[in-house]
Amino acid sequence: MTDITDLRGLGPQSKVMLRSIGVNSVEQFMASDVFALYVRLKSSNQSTSLNLLYAMIGAQENRNWQEIKRERRLEVLLRLEALGIV
Repeated sequence: MTDITDLRGLGPQSKVMLRSIGVNSVEQFMASDVFALYVRLKSSNQSTSLNLLYAMIGAQENRNWQEIKRERRLEVLLRLEALGIV
């Protein structure tokens, strides 16, 4: 894969948002902690959706974001709470 939009669940808007925080390649994205990325995105744009976090997790794991939301919602929310985000 050569473009962020090639990753499952991430489209052009996700690419724009990730670029706004300096993530410009698939390699950079895959090497990143998605929770750290989400914190950076949320601090730069309060309207950043929690669904984007599910999508980023799904993209790294090559899974549908809705599966992530359904199966790991509590885990994700607890981690965000620990980070002081929720």
